[in-house]
Amino acid sequence: MADIPIILLAAGVSSRMGNPKQLLPWGEQTLIEHQIQMLMQAGKSVIVVLGAYADLILPVIQKYPVIVVVNENWKSGMASSVACGIKEIERLELTAGAVLITLVDQPLIPFIHFEAILNAFEEGHQQIIASTSAEGWQGVPALFDRCYFTELKNLHGEKGAKTIIQQYPDKVRLLLCNEIIKDVDTLESYRELYLNHFN
Repeated sequence: MADIPIILLAAGVSSRMGNPKQLLPWGEQTLIEHQIQMLMQAGKSVIVVLGAYADLILPVIQKYPVIVVVNENWKSGMASSVACGIKEIERLELTAGAVLITLVDQPLIPFIHFEAILNAFEEGHQQIIASTSAEGWQGVPALFDRCYFTELKNLHGEKGAKTIIQQYPDKVRLLLCNEIIKDVDTLESYRELYLNHFN
């Protein structure tokens, strides 16, 4: 089976949060540590893309055996972080048959969902395996066959990988994720998520 590196996007400035969401508490650790530890269970290369607050986050995650890359162009939007992760895969010459892209602020998604996405991949079929909710929301976590790497590298602005999902509907397989997959954008939504999960 081809290797499938995992890109964890954690470069955002959290403008509506008021604080670096990557470092918000999640149980006895930070949000980004929770995500890293969960993704490491897959036994794949984990590439963490940092940007804003990289100097604050690096000391927190340097103990983990992950590949860290800093997107110096993070202000231009999420697309640049996706591109940064893909370029790092190519720079390291990882033998990637596909890539799994996920966000730092989706802490309720269980490892079993990531595992299902990885297990659903069939090499050579130009697959896109995306997450969907009961309400019809679609997006990341999502897996992209390597044939989409060039397009992922050429993304621009805030749309991110979802653009590719929308562009190739006939190649998309949707996996239902009953947990909350929309990202956490405000302090209020974070507090609600935290209280519902830990109380």
